[in-house]
Amino acid sequence: MRIQPLVLLRLCLVSLGRTSTTVLLTVILSAHLIPVLLSLSELVYTLVSLNVQNTSEDGLTPEALIVHQSSAPLLGWLQRIENGQITVNGTIVADPKSVLRSGTELVYHRLPWKEPYAPHLLEVLFEDDHLIALNKPSGLQVLPGGLFQQRTVLTQLQWHIKNQGPTLTDRELCPVPVHRLGRGTSGILLCAKTKLAKTRLAALFADKTAAVASNRKINMGVNHGKMSKIYRALACGIINEDEVVIEQPIGTLKYTGVAKGLYVASTSGKPALSKVRVLKRDVQNNHTVVQVEIQSGRPHQIRIHLSFIGHPLIGDPLYIIGGKPKCAAPETIDETCAEDGGYHRPANPVPGDCGYYLHAHQLVLCHPITDEACVKDNSTITTRLLT
Repeated sequence: MRIQPLVLLRLCLVSLGRTSTTVLLTVILSAHLIPVLLSLSELVYTLVSLNVQNTSEDGLTPEALIVHQSSAPLLGWLQRIENGQITVNGTIVADPKSVLRSGTELVYHRLPWKEPYAPHLLEVLFEDDHLIALNKPSGLQVLPGGLFQQRTVLTQLQWHIKNQGPTLTDRELCPVPVHRLGRGTSGILLCAKTKLAKTRLAALFADKTAAVASNRKINMGVNHGKMSKIYRALACGIINEDEVVIEQPIGTLKYTGVAKGLYVASTSGKPALSKVRVLKRDVQNNHTVVQVEIQSGRPHQIRIHLSFIGHPLIGDPLYIIGGKPKCAAPETIDETCAEDGGYHRPANPVPGDCGYYLHAHQLVLCHPITDEACVKDNSTITTRLLT
């Protein structure tokens, strides 16, 4: 079967820079929508290109390079090579031990598959020449990965910017989210439109996390600091304290279906800081509506921290009390591969599973380019959590 690629994914390095000015963003009802992509294909075709560009990769074999830079098991990549799905400079690879040299392009031709349904309407909450803030619905993945290649925030964002016309040169454009929200998390997602904005915003997010790691003095609050992320969530049980500061480190453990390890509460993990404030206690239904400000940006931080203190999110299929997964992590990882060469779909819950109630409610940041304050504020989107 000949593969007609619709998506080309290339590895790139993200550079970091600096920022300044205040922008307050919360979900607003008057936002306009990014139109739906009407050309979503029934079947998705993808190729992934890896370029050998430095001396550390020069001399590697196709087998070593693709295993080093991907999440599929070794047996799966060998199977794909045998199937003729790997090419080097346009020629099908027959020997996984052949040597790659600098300037070589290795391409993986993924077999077509049917992409699962995901919501794909995005509200534009704020937009200027450098930034765009989107209201991401629960169930929509931010970046392409796994079964989701077209129904992602990145794909919709790139399509939206492309159809705005020639406002910026291709050299300036770089439409990309600058932080992550879990697939099941809804709310504000900040994206850069230009390379300069991306560089400076990446530095700003990194600086907030670094402040926690270095124990620098932290001003927790909407009106303090250059950037603040505020979430609202529905937690199990009744939290008695009005405010709780959680400083539990977050690390990883081996977990089937999560190639790089599952993020969990871990004494040997990296520093993380969350400030929780109770908004409403519902004693009858035994749950608490909370507002959470995070200083650091560890993956699944709020889910892990709230479960660590004994109040996991309502509907969370993965994390339980203690900040650990519901299913015990196996001592060994299943290295067998599915028909397409990837991992088998795990029977246990994984981080991308939805069902929990977590909403990115407010974002305060210093505009990376201008010195003009931009403020938008409306909390009505969280009514479903408070009533």
